[in-house]
Amino acid sequence: MIVLRVNGEDRQVDVPPEMPLLWVLRDVVGLTGTKFGCGIAQCGACTVHLDGKPVRSCQLPVSAIGDRAITTIEGVGTTPEGAKVQQAWLALDVVQCGYCQSGQIMSAAALLARTPKPSDADIDAAMSGNICRCGTYVRIREAIHQAATGEAHGLQVIVDGSPS
Repeated sequence: MIVLRVNGEDRQVDVPPEMPLLWVLRDVVGLTGTKFGCGIAQCGACTVHLDGKPVRSCQLPVSAIGDRAITTIEGVGTTPEGAKVQQAWLALDVVQCGYCQSGQIMSAAALLARTPKPSDADIDAAMSGNICRCGTYVRIREAIHQAATGEAHGLQVIVDGSPS
């Protein structure tokens, strides 16, 4: 039996030690917000936080977690950075298909936790491991700036056909 601290709650799981964290979260714990993308830790869809740092859960054996705290997309909104990022994502309507967005939000929240006012270069470096097939990178960068400052930085939000 392995005990994991997930989103502030202890969870006992009876799984093989080599089972990737992604499948423990989705299939055993029932938190399906973290997505399977490439399965080789290259696309970022499976990003979660371990003690606040972004990691790819699809290649991380559950036995490697130890006593580190796991935060998933279901819990990131309880952190100040996660809440700001989620609000900015909604304000700028970042999502198209949405499949990669949980991983994008997790990487963005981790960036803001360590770099509260990131530059475009900081954002590009931090988000380079998260792939969006819809190409919403401009809106993602803008949402991160808005989450950091509370201000828009160039991207206009169109409401009912008029810039707001």
